Amino acid sequence: MCEEAMDELSVLSAIYCREEEFEVVEESAETGLVYRIHTVMETEEKKTPLSLLFQLPPEYPHAPPDVSVSSSELSRKQCQELREGLLSKARILQARPMVHELVLWLQQNFSDLLTTSAPNSLEAQSTADGSAEGLWTALLHLDHMRSKAKYIRLIEKWASELGLTGRLFMGKAILILLQGERKSIKEYIHLQRTVKVDVDSSGKRCKEKMMSVLCEIPLSDNFRRISTFEVKDSLSSEELKREFDEVGSLKLYQEFVLSVL
Repeated sequence: MCEEAMDELSVLSAIYCREEEFEVVEESAETGLVYRIHTVMETEEKKTPLSLLFQLPPEYPHAPPDVSVSSSELSRKQCQELREGLLSKARILQARPMVHELVLWLQQNFSDLLTTSAPNSLEAQSTADGSAEGLWTALLHLDHMRSKAKYIRLIEKWASELGLTGRLFMGKAILILLQGERKSIKEYIHLQRTVKVDVDSSGKRCKEKMMSVLCEIPLSDNFRRISTFEVKDSLSSEELKREFDEVGSLKLYQEFVLSVL
């Protein structure tokens, strides 16, 4: 491990210095460094104990760590949501020591990361069918864009990095239609919720607090595969409907889009 990683290890052991709060699990030149941090996430409602296992590869911090999350107070799905949020944040912070920053970030965003959209009829059907992995599609609704050009560039960048295709529809409603691997869609949604993507009324950078996930379902034979990610701007309601029809997603338009127009 590099000197930066070992210095960070020393700092972490000093910060998390209570009994059983910090534990080095493995240290190897071949596989890297593994340590566990026991911490507590505090919200207005309760305190939630968490066990965070960080696996640092030999290339760290130029390669991000892997993270495992467990808690006696949370479900497996909730722990996975926290893990995906941490991994997304780690990719943004890559190339500098980041473990303590990740723990602090998790404390600040703990409640938001556990907030999931209510199930809809199509999603409930997919769960009943047992569909979990493979290609999925998601439809997101954004309330507004103040810093439009920068916001669009960021959306395009994330879609490209995560291998997602689809459309950004802009008109009476702002909608993001995504297709790709489910884990990549999950990572995109976490990025959208947790990264400062826009500016507020005073011009300060802010997070997207008003995004809603209209649906997140398996990509069945009824939907056409989209090969690119494109921005469609200044669409009328009729043009928006036609765009959904052209990409084989008219069913999504009828079930979800009409309600937000």
